[in-house]
Amino acid sequence: MAIFEAGVPIETAENAISVDVTPNRPLPIGRHIFQLEVVDDSGNRSAPDRVEIIVRDEDNPTAVLDAPATVPFGRPFRLSGQRSSDPPPGQIARYIWTLVQ
Repeated sequence: MAIFEAGVPIETAENAISVDVTPNRPLPIGRHIFQLEVVDDSGNRSAPDRVEIIVRDEDNPTAVLDAPATVPFGRPFRLSGQRSSDPPPGQIARYIWTLVQ
């Protein structure tokens, strides 16, 4: 069990860890990126692997935008909000798309 703080690594000998939260220290609603590196018995360190976690709002809808990581120059590509959701009994009625930069 561990309470994570941004930018502060936690080392374990175990291959899994529980992310603990408390009412006073919840993981805020939104996207969070966790990273794992492993070190072998010779001291060799792996390249990092990352995963994105979405902490969902229990009252409001949650937008989840999927897109390709890279796209060819001058070619169209698809954005998807298919994994977006709203807690029951609600349902998504509209999607608002914006190019921010």
